[in-house]
Amino acid sequence: MIDLSVSSLVKSFERGKNILDGLSFSVTSGERIGILGHNGSGKTTLFRILVGEIDYDEGDIMIAPGKRLGLISQIPVYPPHYTTEDVLKDAHRHLYRLSEKIDKLAKDMEHDQSPALLAEYDRLSEDFRRLGGYEMEVDRNRVANGLDIPPAMREQSFDSLSGGEKTRVNLARLILEDTDILLLDEPTNHLDLHATEWLEDYLLHFKGTVLTISHDRWFLDKTVQRCIEITEGKAELYSGNYSFYVQERQRRFEEKLKKYERDQAKIEQLTRAAEQMHLWAFMGMDKLHKRAFSMEKRIERLQQSEKPTEQKKLKVKFSEREFEGDEVLVADGLSKGFGERTLFSDLELFVKGGERVALIGDNGTGKTTLLKLITGEEKPDAGYLYHGAAVRSAYLPQIVSFTDHSRSALDTMLYDCRCQPQEARDRLAAFGFRGDAVFTPVGALSGGEKSRLKLCMLMGSEINFLILDEPTNHLDIASREWIEDALSDYQQTLLFVSHDRYFIEKFATRIWALGKDGITDFRGGYEEYRQWLERQAVYSQAERNIQKKTAVKKTTTPNADRARSRLEKEIAKLESKIAEIDAMAEEFATDYQKLMELDSEKAALDEELLLLYEKWEELS
Repeated sequence: MIDLSVSSLVKSFERGKNILDGLSFSVTSGERIGILGHNGSGKTTLFRILVGEIDYDEGDIMIAPGKRLGLISQIPVYPPHYTTEDVLKDAHRHLYRLSEKIDKLAKDMEHDQSPALLAEYDRLSEDFRRLGGYEMEVDRNRVANGLDIPPAMREQSFDSLSGGEKTRVNLARLILEDTDILLLDEPTNHLDLHATEWLEDYLLHFKGTVLTISHDRWFLDKTVQRCIEITEGKAELYSGNYSFYVQERQRRFEEKLKKYERDQAKIEQLTRAAEQMHLWAFMGMDKLHKRAFSMEKRIERLQQSEKPTEQKKLKVKFSEREFEGDEVLVADGLSKGFGERTLFSDLELFVKGGERVALIGDNGTGKTTLLKLITGEEKPDAGYLYHGAAVRSAYLPQIVSFTDHSRSALDTMLYDCRCQPQEARDRLAAFGFRGDAVFTPVGALSGGEKSRLKLCMLMGSEINFLILDEPTNHLDIASREWIEDALSDYQQTLLFVSHDRYFIEKFATRIWALGKDGITDFRGGYEEYRQWLERQAVYSQAERNIQKKTAVKKTTTPNADRARSRLEKEIAKLESKIAEIDAMAEEFATDYQKLMELDSEKAALDEELLLLYEKWEELS
């Protein structure tokens, strides 16, 4: 069943320039779609059109009858007195209205016991139960905890929240509303790793349709089945997640390039042949003119195809200073807090040359504060921290600033880096600042451009310890890849804070997970760290099970054998049901929604089977 269909959609904000120019695609029920494209390609414009926020010029949009759309980037205006809890409760407003009707009927029934009134009361009560009225509070707590909306924030005025906090609350409201078609515009921008992973798990089990605009490549890989790239106002379709899109896009580019090269070779061949035929025609073979003209028309058609182009990759290299010695960074008994709140205490840190450390953790655990201690911007409350004597460090902050925002990128390089004009231009060109772009005031640059310019400035320094704070935050995918290209050949010590798991996996050889109990120091990449966490969870659960069994006093009863026999029969039945589900999963291999239902049913049966095995083991 088609949930959403867009046909020949056209939208322009400037006369003669269409941001959407014949966009067409369709989405079936239950699909997870990633909407890709460079900044300004029309992704957010498409979402605003779908929810009716703006109109379009031409084309057709079809939304399946009865389906409700919800857009995360669109934060409604609530009454000034509304708290965060009021906003969350607004998702269940229809259930509260239903509850009020039931309460009114209950009062009326004190004086009127007519069958019609009783029947209406029963009907509304059943509707309230069926729609989840008795689970409202549990659902609110589950979603709020998952998206890191603590009780204190729920009591706050909604208007007093930051933009990121409002986005999280709005996402929670949409989830609680049980919207049929979710439109997510950069949903992970203001989420830490814990909340992002919770959202991924929610979407994997969400039975509705999801369209996602995101620059989080790991998130796209985990949550989308198909990608739609908006390029030159039209839709390019890819039948896989982000990693598939990257490979398939490159394959299509190479195929187009080969076709273009074949066309050019054919043009050259036909041109020579047409010239020869015209020559022969002048020598008395008049009929050859007609064949030559036919060839020239074919040449005109072939010449209409443009040479495919791809974004240029950075070819830069940091001026690295060779490191001598073992100690890059040492901390002993490091503590820091603000007021009565202690962020961390008694940290022991040691970093040696060439290591690549990713500092991760939930929002508010003190990651940026720790970086500021390392760079000297903040002083510790206790303990000490020092760099090795041969260390030359450089710092890329989360919010990049310059000494004078009115200066151009070129002038900033000349003044702050003390380099010659030609060297400044060469380095700027290597980081994508070419032509008139070098004269753009740095205050007018985008976030990604500012980060690129700052890295360009750092590149000229002889450094062996590079410190980055959220280097890819709020950047589009192209800008993230620019940053990664710049860092790919840097071989010295790297320490960075990031929520971008794709970036972490690419660069980290060591993970520092900062939490309430200090730092967990893991030697390995992000995926290895996640697998280690899963193993730790399994070991902890196994240990709890052993302790539970040890605590239970074993008793033998005359009926133990009969009880064990009954359990074995129940176990056999459950195993048979699970085998049937496995067979059905193969039958419905292409039906994503059915597979999710079967997976959920199998998980419940697996859990029940595990409990029966534990009981059987106790009886044995």
